[in-house]
Amino acid sequence: MNGAISTRMEARDWLLLLLLSGIWGCSFFLISIGVQQFAVLTLVSLRVGVAALVLWIFVLARGLTVPRDAGTWIAFAIMGLLNNVLPFSLIAFAQTEVPSGLASILNATTPLFTVLVSAAVLADERANLTKLAGVVLGLFGVAVMMGLDQFAGHGHGLLHQLAVLGAAVCYALSGAYGRRFARMGIRPEVAAAGMVTASALMLTPVALAMDGLPLQADATHWLAAIALGVICTGLAYLLYFGILARAGATNISLVTFLVPVSAILLGSLFLGERLGPAHVLGMALIAAGLMLIDGRLLKWRK
Repeated sequence: MNGAISTRMEARDWLLLLLLSGIWGCSFFLISIGVQQFAVLTLVSLRVGVAALVLWIFVLARGLTVPRDAGTWIAFAIMGLLNNVLPFSLIAFAQTEVPSGLASILNATTPLFTVLVSAAVLADERANLTKLAGVVLGLFGVAVMMGLDQFAGHGHGLLHQLAVLGAAVCYALSGAYGRRFARMGIRPEVAAAGMVTASALMLTPVALAMDGLPLQADATHWLAAIALGVICTGLAYLLYFGILARAGATNISLVTFLVPVSAILLGSLFLGERLGPAHVLGMALIAAGLMLIDGRLLKWRK
């Protein structure tokens, strides 16, 4: 990560950002395929296990320093629990009932919860009124999208939709916790490799004990699981940190707006999924809330 971070997005940065959003949008599509034949924990353990192989190949090929002390690996395990084990499992569970496009929209609420978590636990990231207004607007969009009939018990999938929101809260918590790795002098790529490795070590024994070996899955579903690990986790992390190093955290947050686009398109084209009017309205309200939190449009207007 040499050189200064630019606040301006160059053409290359935009292309990489679009690629990353497409990859993460594709993850929801692949999860919808994977859960058809893999148990939830098995699918997630495969995802993080394959991603760990990809990331360690990169780390060792680059000759990056690998920490060996117990304290660092405990931190990797906590980060893995918050950023992989819990959210990946919650999203995979949710997508046994919830369409991939809807899951991606609900997951896009992560910045809303990040504002609240950061304001509560990080002294240098207090929320202002504009950000809080964005949170309120976004959460109102979630309520609209999930529908009053869900809360009244007339619909289906409420628990599964709440699981995606739980995953978004986990991502917000992991974002706050993950700041410590920079202070510890650990490269983000190494932290990512350690995190998914710790996740795999936690998940694999549990998945084998509860689900056994996934002998029933066919080649298509194995390919979906492997692609989920190689492309949507391992490669995605490398792209993420590359953009982060070049363009900064504020610019890369734009990926939040873009991920649902590819997820909805893939779900519509290949899985026959359709969003209702309430979903579209809720998505618009969430997007408006995210724009308030981001603050970029307000600055451009001024």
